[in-house]
Amino acid sequence: MKILVVDDEALLVKGIRFNLQNEGYEVITGSNGLEAVQLVREQEPDLVVLDVMMPEMDGLTACGKIREFSDVPIIMLTAKTDDMDKLLGFDHGVDDYLTKPFNILELKARIRALLRRAGSHTAKKEEPAANTLSISSITLDLDARNAYRAGTLVDLTAKEFDVIEFLMRNPNRVYSREALLDTIWAYEYRSDIRTVDVHIRRLREKLEENPAEPKHILTKWGVGYYFRK
Repeated sequence: MKILVVDDEALLVKGIRFNLQNEGYEVITGSNGLEAVQLVREQEPDLVVLDVMMPEMDGLTACGKIREFSDVPIIMLTAKTDDMDKLLGFDHGVDDYLTKPFNILELKARIRALLRRAGSHTAKKEEPAANTLSISSITLDLDARNAYRAGTLVDLTAKEFDVIEFLMRNPNRVYSREALLDTIWAYEYRSDIRTVDVHIRRLREKLEENPAEPKHILTKWGVGYYFRK
């Protein structure tokens, strides 16, 4: 597995690279947002660890540009703790957040979790295979972790895929935001409960024919979200 680490703090990058290489990962590094975009395009890493505050181009802008051509899982590193900063990150396609200073063991655990859920983003994008989950015009290829709307491939982030797969496996059942956080993110995210709202909105934009009037990814007001068959 190849991991890209991009941060303008050279000592931090060195420490992360050392620890990840000891885990058997191939590690490539960069120091600014422009390099991040270029390296993702050229090296096709399996996961990206990306700092928010960097020269040349900040991490959020870089993430948005990466999402134009890749669904590689992205973990954002930030010194900020404001919920809105995190929500902006999720809105740009970030899969996970880690606030500095952080424990390297936690970073490695989150990397393993994202890689386990995402599989390789370099999997060949082809027509849905036999192992699929399909309701109406939405089809999930569970092996390649690809999503299709009316037969057209739609790029989802790792977490977006996790959310829609979970809801489609349990159609017509309403889940609170807290339940979705516990199930999909698998660790405490109580201060970032609006994260679920952001992911639901992005899924509607990508998978619903009319996101303003969704037919499948629905809200039960005051309760939570569900997928209607």
